[in-house]
Amino acid sequence: MSGGGPKRQPVPDVRLVRVHGRARTDRLDLDRLASGAFVVVVAAFVGLRALGVDPWAMPAFDVYAYWATRDGFDYSVARQGDTGAYLYSPVFAQLISPLTALPWPIFAGVWTAIVAAPLLWLAGRYAIALVITPPVFMSVALGQLDVLFAAVALVGLRWPAVWVLPIVTKVTPGIGLLWFLVRREWWSLGLALSATLATVVASAALDPDGWAGWIAMLGRTEFPELGGGLWFLPVPLWLRVLAAAALIAWGAATDRRWVLPVGVLLSLPTVWLNSPTILVALLPLAVAGAQTPAGAWLRSTAATSATSAPAATSATSVPAAAIGRAAPRRRLVTWLRRVAAQSRATFGG
Repeated sequence: MSGGGPKRQPVPDVRLVRVHGRARTDRLDLDRLASGAFVVVVAAFVGLRALGVDPWAMPAFDVYAYWATRDGFDYSVARQGDTGAYLYSPVFAQLISPLTALPWPIFAGVWTAIVAAPLLWLAGRYAIALVITPPVFMSVALGQLDVLFAAVALVGLRWPAVWVLPIVTKVTPGIGLLWFLVRREWWSLGLALSATLATVVASAALDPDGWAGWIAMLGRTEFPELGGGLWFLPVPLWLRVLAAAALIAWGAATDRRWVLPVGVLLSLPTVWLNSPTILVALLPLAVAGAQTPAGAWLRSTAATSATSAPAATSATSVPAAAIGRAAPRRRLVTWLRRVAAQSRATFGG
């Protein structure tokens, strides 16, 4: 029956609104609870070390090797696999020198907090579950740089200068700069190389003998052998670096950012049991990690880049949107042919 009366407005289903709101609140509460648990666990570990409680503050492993640089270091006796051996370049020791002035237990606590903190940014609510897995726990306990490298693999896309850290410590993870080369992102590549060069030059001016010793050590590096309690990936470095280079070149040409943490892991001088910690960087790139702080940051920066991108693509830079996935194989083949042509022009043949 039709009439001139007022039309009846649809009434929202209050039950659905309440259920949706409750689910969202529960998720936020779970995020806060999980993140808070991670902070409590790490704070307890930091406290035990800072208070000198054994075995947590035992003077051993990589974290002690860093602190011991306060008394100098001798590259002539440094060897991979030896407990307490300092293998990084002099610039790393120079950068952490203000911290090494602290007493050993305090330094151990502070350094543990430094290497663990990025895990909360990378993994968010999942950090508490990850930190108790053997690779991640080992990395944090040893004071290794794996979590920092994971952060570099992501942040380095926005701020290329942070690639200085893996280059001046492990050297071979610098293969990650191939990402910028393949995509012809010359500005980013130039920033990473310039920052590294400036850092090395300034450090060498302060300690030329140290740099000479480190370069000599690299030239005679003896990789550990299986057995004796040492567990690592028994694949030659040259083969892993080639695999990492091919993977990163393919990923750069097809806009797959996940290849960077995988490539960095493969290119490490030695892939130890703790080294897979670097793969934590894969989580923010996955759908499941979209709500992590790193995942939210990645998506916000991608959205900002998309809205601010110029209408015409520069001839010297290929952004992610321009590369796309329409013809990844053709683009990769084109890049490989260009490299081959340049090599022939340079070396002849």
